[in-house]
Formats: sequence, structure tokens, C-alpha cells
Amino acid sequence: MNKTINRLARKQIILAFLGISLLLLHANTFAQQPQVATKATPIGTSKVWGKVDGLSIEGLVQGPSAAVADLQIACVFEYTEGDIFNPPALPAQLNGMVHLDEALKGQITALRKSGKFAGHYLETLLITPPKGALKAPRLLIIGLGDRNNFNADAMINVGAIAMREAARLGVKSFAFASDIKDAGIDSPTALTAANVVKGIINANRTQLYLQSQHLAPVQRVTRAILLAGPAFFETAGEGIKEAIASFNN
Repeated sequence: MNKTINRLARKQIILAFLGISLLLLHANTFAQQPQVATKATPIGTSKVWGKVDGLSIEGLVQGPSAAVADLQIACVFEYTEGDIFNPPALPAQLNGMVHLDEALKGQITALRKSGKFAGHYLETLLITPPKGALKAPRLLIIGLGDRNNFNADAMINVGAIAMREAARLGVKSFAFASDIKDAGIDSPTALTAANVVKGIINANRTQLYLQSQHLAPVQRVTRAILLAGPAFFETAGEGIKEAIASFNN
């Protein structure tokens, strides 16, 4: 009886040892396999995600200092010391707001730090950059408010303000940079982009109504270009397409 028990115990020990060995072998093999990185979309990539009411809604992998449009729109939160330069903000080479600030020789930071532009929710400031500083002749900054209270739903109103200001300025195209990821906010990329587009389309429809009633100039905005970083272009595009489809159905 004892011999039988001893034989069973030995078998169990051997099986357990073999099981551990196989697990270690599998783990070592997995560790040696190259890990697949998230594919980044090349800078300069552009795509028309769709059209609504004659308005072309496009995506572009580009920073706000280098995007070509009649009007560049960028968004900032209320100022905190070093907020666009220090973690959790994106590194400088990937941070469009840093590039924009540098192109204007630090004036965006100076305006925010001094309180001349507080960045309160939906606060706006129109800047005419020195010739050649940006690819767009005018820059509109829109405030996002307190970063600690950010909600993706707030971007519907931000998109609407962007469209209304573009229409008021009489431009045919504008590029829009939310700059939320640049600021280090862990926001839902697709939902944020979708909400911006919803605000843009709703505001454009209001503008078209005013034009039909002879209450606004006939000049129309025909292109809205949403900027995205290389890592977020495709994800943002999914949200944009869903938003467009909700208006075209």
C-alpha cells in the first residue's frame, strides 16, 4: 500500500516538474518574439472622411503650425505652469502645441501665463501671426476650461464655436487641432473627434439656414480639416465617420 502511494507521489512530482518546464519554455519563446508596435500614420497623410451639406470633412496628420488652411484653430486648457512642456504632456517632438508656441516665439505661453488669455471654456482669441510664422494667415484659440473637469461631450460646443467663427471670418477652410492629447489628457479619441464633427455640422446647418433667410453672407465654409497625431489618425477617423454617417442617414 505504501509502495503504491510512493509511486503515485513520484509520478505527480514528475508531471508537475514537466508542466513547469513547459510553461517556462513557452514564456521564454514568447519573450524572444518581436513585439508588434502600434502603426503610426505618416505625417502629411490626408483623407476625406466624408461630406455633409456640401462641407468636406477631412483628416490630416499634421501639427497646427504646419497645416495649410485659411484659418488655423487650436485649443488650450486653463494655464498651469509648464503644462504643455512637462509630462503628462506629449514629448516636444510629438506636441503640436509646443510647435505652435515656438512658431510664435513663445507668445501663446506668454498670453496664457499672464492671464491675457485665461483659456476658460469657449473663450476665444484671434491672432494674426507674423507673415511666414504659420501656414495659415490667422489663428483662433479656443479655451477648453479646467483640465481636471474635461468631458468629451464638451467638444460638441467647441466644434460649433470653431465653425461659427470660421463663418464669421468669411474663410473657406479651417484646420482644427483639439490639442487634448498634446496636453496629456487621457481622452477617448474617437468620441472626442466625433463630437467635434457633430458641433461643426450642427453649426454649419444653422449657418445655411441663416443664408437661406438672407440673414448671413452667402460665403460658405467648404472644408473642415481635423488634425491628428500619427498615433491617433485612424482612431479619430473612425469616430469622424460615425458622426458623418449619423447626419447622412
